[in-house]
Amino acid sequence: MTPDNPPKMSFWQIWNMSFGFFGIQFGWGLQMANMSAIYQYLGADESQIPLLWLAAPVTGLLVQPILGYYSDRTWCFLGRRRPYFLIGAILASIALIFMPNASSVWMAAGLLWILDASVNVSMEPFRAFVGDLLPPDQRKQGFAMQSLLIGLGAVLSSSLPWVLTNVFGVTSHGDTQTIPWTIHIAFYIGSFVFFCAVLYTILTTKEIPPADMETFRCEKAESAGVTHAFKEIFRGIFQMPKTMQQLALVQFFTWFGLYCLWIYFAPSIARHIFHGTPGTPEYQAGVEWGGVCFSVYNGVAFFFAFLLLALVKKFSAKAIHTVCLIIAGLGFLSVLVIRDQHLLIASMIAVGIGWASILSMPYAILSNAIPSQKMGFYMGVFNFFIVLPQIIASVVLGYIVKSLLDGNALAVLGFGGVSLLIASFLLRFVQDDH
Repeated sequence: MTPDNPPKMSFWQIWNMSFGFFGIQFGWGLQMANMSAIYQYLGADESQIPLLWLAAPVTGLLVQPILGYYSDRTWCFLGRRRPYFLIGAILASIALIFMPNASSVWMAAGLLWILDASVNVSMEPFRAFVGDLLPPDQRKQGFAMQSLLIGLGAVLSSSLPWVLTNVFGVTSHGDTQTIPWTIHIAFYIGSFVFFCAVLYTILTTKEIPPADMETFRCEKAESAGVTHAFKEIFRGIFQMPKTMQQLALVQFFTWFGLYCLWIYFAPSIARHIFHGTPGTPEYQAGVEWGGVCFSVYNGVAFFFAFLLLALVKKFSAKAIHTVCLIIAGLGFLSVLVIRDQHLLIASMIAVGIGWASILSMPYAILSNAIPSQKMGFYMGVFNFFIVLPQIIASVVLGYIVKSLLDGNALAVLGFGGVSLLIASFLLRFVQDDH
């Protein structure tokens, strides 16, 4: 058994190695569903929200390639990737506890920066984990399993504030600039779940040591230093495998579209469907229903991931991903014409099908096109094309909403839908031999 020739794994072994993603997505799902509302509870208006989200993609842009580079060169008693899982889980769990206690917009923005950096420390090595431990013919299954557990974590976390209010009867403050107790409790639960899920993977899954430890140590010593790391990163960007270059454009348009949803969906339906303003019961109900909608699309992603496990045995990842992106794009566009909260569920079902594929199929295509000894590094560089569109969206969407859409943030979801359809078209040019 060597890193270049890993053995096949059983279903439950793949489950164990992927389970940490359940916790990561539990924390991430709380952030996606609630951060825009948290900013508005603290006094931000809708045109400011995209810039306040800027911490998330900038953190990923800076952190992920560096983490990938160094995790490729790490080996200790915990292994190669697991030390990063543990450190990220500890820091993210602490940030989740502090987030709902933010007393100002800028304190919340700073905590989001810390939270995102911590999540990235755990998340990026998980992508490389699949490439490390699974043979090429099982990697599509590995990434589909990650998609399944991501969906499960996000379902539970996104709906948690609604469940706390409507099932457990948790009451919230009435003050316009006070974060409700439901969000406080949800983030505390998220902190616990994040840490425990990542710890489970660390304790149940062992990593494969380098085949020649002495050679590994020599190569590590030769490439030591931050300067060398940055040289390698920039060299790697310009020497990306052809498939990776082709996938980059697909990822760009995909994640621009997703960011439109994450930033504006919940506050938009709170205003335009529930007719509320921050601090009113109608607004809180709208935000909580937005969380339910996020829970639905993540729930669909969870169940659709089971179907993906079967589909990947019969169809190419490229074909599957093309169809799923088209369905998701149409789901985005349907939100523009819906005025009943319950009909939004149908839109979210379509989004969930696309989300399951987005979380797995691009990585399945990529992992078989990059060298195994640079798996972490290239997965980190690949993240550029996830965070760059988010940075652009953070900078331009506020201006578009304020100056061109007359404050109608709901219309931004139309941009998201078109962006996903463009991504599905660009997939036809991606080389996929598996």
